[in-house]
Amino acid sequence: MNALNIAEYMHSLGLQAREASARMAAAPAAVKAAALREMAALLRSSVESLQADNAKDLERATAAGLAAPMVDRLKLTPKIIETLAVGCEQLAVMPDIIGEVIGMKQQPSGIRVGQMRVPLGVFGMIFESRPNVTIEAASLSIKSGNACILRGGSEAIESNKALARLVQQALVRAGLPAEAVQLVQTTDREAVGRLIAMPEHVDVVIPRGGKGLIERVSREAKVPVIKHLDGNCHTYVDDPCDLAMAVKVADNAKTQKYSPCNASEGLLVARGVAREFLPQIGAVFAAKGVEMRCDPEARAILQAVAGAQLKDATEQDWSEEYLAPIISVKVVAGVDEAIAHINRYSSHHTDAILTRDHAHAQRFLREVDSASVMVNASTRFADGFEYGLGAEIGISTDKFHARGPVGLEGLTSLKWIVLGDGEIRG
Repeated sequence: MNALNIAEYMHSLGLQAREASARMAAAPAAVKAAALREMAALLRSSVESLQADNAKDLERATAAGLAAPMVDRLKLTPKIIETLAVGCEQLAVMPDIIGEVIGMKQQPSGIRVGQMRVPLGVFGMIFESRPNVTIEAASLSIKSGNACILRGGSEAIESNKALARLVQQALVRAGLPAEAVQLVQTTDREAVGRLIAMPEHVDVVIPRGGKGLIERVSREAKVPVIKHLDGNCHTYVDDPCDLAMAVKVADNAKTQKYSPCNASEGLLVARGVAREFLPQIGAVFAAKGVEMRCDPEARAILQAVAGAQLKDATEQDWSEEYLAPIISVKVVAGVDEAIAHINRYSSHHTDAILTRDHAHAQRFLREVDSASVMVNASTRFADGFEYGLGAEIGISTDKFHARGPVGLEGLTSLKWIVLGDGEIRG
């Protein structure tokens, strides 16, 4: 497509999405649930054809020299397809929050004032790598009564097209407009530029991918963006703490999986427990091949740990999202310094305190300025499924509208409603 054709194409998608959004907002809960159940059935009956389309993407990615972990993220295995089907079914049985009225109060004038939950309208989602996001985004869009325009990465184009066809088939079978979920069919980057600059058609954009993508969208968008740039999460081991629990949780927060945005990248340890705690966690990290980038005090304690991979931390290390078996380690005086360090260096995604002191826990919860703040739990819990939100569209480190894991409620808004009986203002 040339630039003019892409502009016309994206405008056409936007028009159709806006028209479909009105029908989705009015759709009964039972109809939306039927579409989701149909999606699950179609996924299960299409495993072989989906894998055939997915094989084209995998072959092209391998030929292009894409790194093995990236190729792995592209795979649509039978297990992944079944997980997607189950996710659709779980959403289908969740309560429908559209039209829910909250906070209704009688005013002295006689009117009653409250708020009603409504869909956002049309959201655009731009994502990379994993084709399963096509189904996750589509299912959440349907459940929340929105329309969406999805633009996946070029590396998964055949898989995304195949999945989007199933979604539209399910919508039509349930009596809903196929245009409620549309996939951008071109891999031209100009399509992204158009999608994020159509406020007449798109109400919000959600980028999900690498830092470069999110920075570009944030810089160029002419519509609101729900985003997170980094996942520089911290675990702070307080004085006093349960040392055995602290070792178990700090280990899980870092090593359960290295690539997610909710893995801990920084470990802060109170000076009062550092000489007991650091050799224990150091031995765990050494056995798992985790490199520790330390301040001088932490390095002096960890020096005696056999097999420990130690480096001197630089200023940049305190702000780094490694997404790898690397962690920064710093000894702090106590909870005050820990909170100050986190608020200065973290990406305000997820931060945890491991402590037996209730007052310290309460201060940490109040004063750490992050989307998720935890006491005595692994930062790896910070996602929509673990929070009971069902599927998630992403995790937001913004402060307006949606913060933290963005599930159904994050794709809705509240409007004021007023009920009267002929009241007039004097």
